[in-house]
Amino acid sequence: MAVGFRILPGARKVGPEAVARFRDLPVANVSDVMSRMTAGGPRLRPMHAGGVLAGPAFTVKTRPGDNLMVHKALSLAAPGDVIVVDAGGDLTNAIIGELMLAQMIKRGLAGIVINGAIRDSAAIRAQGFPVFAAGVTHRGPYKDGPGEINVAIAIDGMVIEPGDLVLGDEDGLLCVPFAEVEAVHAATTQKAAAEARQMANIEAGTHDASWVDATLRRLGCDGLD
Repeated sequence: MAVGFRILPGARKVGPEAVARFRDLPVANVSDVMSRMTAGGPRLRPMHAGGVLAGPAFTVKTRPGDNLMVHKALSLAAPGDVIVVDAGGDLTNAIIGELMLAQMIKRGLAGIVINGAIRDSAAIRAQGFPVFAAGVTHRGPYKDGPGEINVAIAIDGMVIEPGDLVLGDEDGLLCVPFAEVEAVHAATTQKAAAEARQMANIEAGTHDASWVDATLRRLGCDGLD
C-alpha cells in the first residue's frame, strides 16, 4: 500500500446519540473544559448561512489544491459524517464548490471542514449545510492526487482521528477525541449549568466579582483600594 496515496478502512466512530448530546452545547464551553488547549485555528470560519456542525470525522489528507480524494470521500462517507479535509491550508485553488456541495447534501452528510479554500461562496452562504474553510478563491482544483482517506490529520496542531467528534459554530472548530467524548460532555454540561446560574445572578444584580480584586492582589497589582 502506497503511503500518501491510499484509502484505509474506517474504524470506530462516535454514534448519533453522542452527536445529538453535543449539538446544543456552545463550542466555547467545550473548549473551556478541554483546558482551551485544542482548536482548529482562527482561519477556519463558517462559510454557510448559519447552523451548528456536529458529527464523526471522515478524514481526508490531500495535496494542496487537489480534490481527487475528496470526490472519493463523497462516495464513502456515511450519512451524518463530517468530511474533514487537510489540504495544507493553501488558498490557491478551491477544494469544493456548489456541485460538490449538492452531492454532500444529497447523501445526508453533516458537513465539511476544509483546511483550504472553497469557491461558489455565494451559493454556499445561501444555505445552511455546514461548511468551514480557511478562505475563498475562484480558481478550481486539480484532480490528480495523491491523498489519503481515513488517516489521522492535524490542523493548526489539532489532531483529528477518523471517527472523532467534530464540532463547529460561529466561534470556530473543535475536535473531541473519541475516547474522551463522554467525559467532555459531562464536564461541558456542568460548565453550561454554572454559566446559566451566573447569568441569572447578573440579571438579579447579585453577581459576585470579588475574585477580580482578589486575583489582582495575589498577583501584586498596585493601586487597589
